[in-house]
Amino acid sequence: MTPYSIHWFRRDLRIPGNTALRETYSRFKGRTLFIFSIDAQFLERPDFSHNRFGFFLKTLKNLKDELQSVGGDLLVLDKGPDEAFSFLMEKSKNRPKLVSFNRDYEPFAKRRDSRITELLEQKYGVAIESHKDHLILEPSDVLKNDGSFYQIYTPFSKRWLEVFSEKKKAGDLKTSLQMSSKAEKLFSLSWKEVLGENFESLDCLDRLILRNSSQITVPLPEAGFKAAIRCVKNFQEKIADYTTERDIPSHAGTSKLSVYLKNGSITTLQVLELLDLQKSISKPTSSPHKYFKELIWREFYYHILSHVPNVENSAFQTKYKNIKWQNNEKFFMAWKNGETGFPIVDAGMHELKQTGWMHNRVRMIVASFLTKDLLVDWRWGAEYFMNELLDGDLAPNNGGWQWAASTGCDSQPYFRIFNPELQLKRFDPNGEYLKRFLPKGPRPKPIVDHATQKIKAIELFKSQR
Repeated sequence: MTPYSIHWFRRDLRIPGNTALRETYSRFKGRTLFIFSIDAQFLERPDFSHNRFGFFLKTLKNLKDELQSVGGDLLVLDKGPDEAFSFLMEKSKNRPKLVSFNRDYEPFAKRRDSRITELLEQKYGVAIESHKDHLILEPSDVLKNDGSFYQIYTPFSKRWLEVFSEKKKAGDLKTSLQMSSKAEKLFSLSWKEVLGENFESLDCLDRLILRNSSQITVPLPEAGFKAAIRCVKNFQEKIADYTTERDIPSHAGTSKLSVYLKNGSITTLQVLELLDLQKSISKPTSSPHKYFKELIWREFYYHILSHVPNVENSAFQTKYKNIKWQNNEKFFMAWKNGETGFPIVDAGMHELKQTGWMHNRVRMIVASFLTKDLLVDWRWGAEYFMNELLDGDLAPNNGGWQWAASTGCDSQPYFRIFNPELQLKRFDPNGEYLKRFLPKGPRPKPIVDHATQKIKAIELFKSQR
């Protein structure tokens, strides 16, 4: 049998500009098959979300349809990758010469990839090749002169932009925004040829979509690469006002690209090129550059998670790892249900519940309120966000929560605490956001006194120093 390869999809659910896919396609002249493994361990995580999984499956279905339209064949197995690859290697008439994938940086993913690499190379003699795709620059690309990693965003972003410009000039940062320059089929191999059986019965995608659909509680956005491109183009019309509009929760001033970046329907590099953000480097006060810096914040949090994997469950600043959070269950439930008596906080929690998304300014407000006003452990809030957010993504979610809780790298100082009433007056003075998301009827009274809780929060942090 003519040599072929397998591309293992994970968080790179698109064809255009898919780095590993482009390489294996070129080398094997289109004789590439595709697999996605639904890992039971992923489905059993405490931060699992049926809504986010529903959007993920919708994205996977969109990818499968696009692959089929260009001759590709995607097999979705309800087996963990260890079992899935062992099954395929044993069942295949001829084993692939290569399995390719794009790198991931989460602790769970790095352990998985190391394990699968060893399995395929040592047990089955199949070559493994991984590529950079999800990030523009990898954690090993942006280091200090002594080889250590940056823990403060400003020097990180300065060095990031230097490395970015160097690599851009050298031609190392290239992507594609088109599926193909040709109309004919790109791929020329089917799973049936390799497995020698009716493999359709093995594919679990439609079954999973049906099973999960009854658990979905919010409207799911359009999915896939083309939907992501439309989202970018919609934001392109508004980016000139990003600096002023981004903090107004009643306005559509943010990009809302996070749901697409999470699954790799589009990458930050593709967004950067579509919006031509490189030009903004020479205009550091411009709105496009402000948005560019937000993309760099995203990369910063991925780098931190890769260098310090225990931040997933522990404070980055070790002096705060043993804070005695009060963790009042009634307060936490009131926060989750949008019944704290603080309108901007409650509106944000209702937006989250109703839409699976929350405006970024409001995310900061409700996170500060939970940790500093209610004195509840940031990990409780981070897990709840992951349960509810369609764009729930470990690195930026963890980074954002530790920033708000003052436990993370380059985080909000513990003595700077958002006043929810002042935040409301500043960012929703006419109550437009409140009208949209707060339930009608009498509102609950505030469950705490902000001034009193602020003093308690400061004392709590002082006791750890």
